[in-house]
Amino acid sequence: MTAGYRTATAEYIAREAKPAEKFGHQPRLYALTRLIGKGMEYDDDVVYAAAWLHDLGVFVGHRPEDPELLARWDHVAYTVEKLPGILSGFGFPAEKVPAVLDAVQTHQPKDDPTTIESVILRDADILERLGAMGALRAISKVGKDTRFPTYTPAIAALRRALNDLPPLIRLGSTRDLAQRRIRILQAFLAAVDDEAGGSLF
Repeated sequence: MTAGYRTATAEYIAREAKPAEKFGHQPRLYALTRLIGKGMEYDDDVVYAAAWLHDLGVFVGHRPEDPELLARWDHVAYTVEKLPGILSGFGFPAEKVPAVLDAVQTHQPKDDPTTIESVILRDADILERLGAMGALRAISKVGKDTRFPTYTPAIAALRRALNDLPPLIRLGSTRDLAQRRIRILQAFLAAVDDEAGGSLF
């Protein structure tokens, strides 16, 4: 794939990622896919496009602003609907678009990916929910996300991530990368318990 396609994709997401802190997830996620997939045979064009574009539907300007509509919003369905036109505009090969859509459709922990590209992307997205970055991403939503009006539900979400996500990892390379992130998140949550003294709000 040409550098022009990749540049256009990154520039598009840099413009569309709102709030601004949502932009870092995409380059970090793609970097993780490269670490996870090292030595494997897979289509990096597909993984690149899916990693950079998979969360389009969560950005302000793409998602509904009404809280009731937002609570029912399917950001994945929205993204899958928009991506063929976006990818075509970037010159992405039409024959690879279905593989990108499949990876986007199955990138969440609850999903069951069947291609190596979609497995790599889902594993990378799980890693992003663990460790220091997982904590930072959850805490940055406090007071801005209807799910996290205070610290307590954000910390509860991190505890669920720590308990539920590691067993869902598919690849050995991802499990190796997850160990440090698991230890970091465990230490962070223990520190929260210690320092909050039962008064976390």
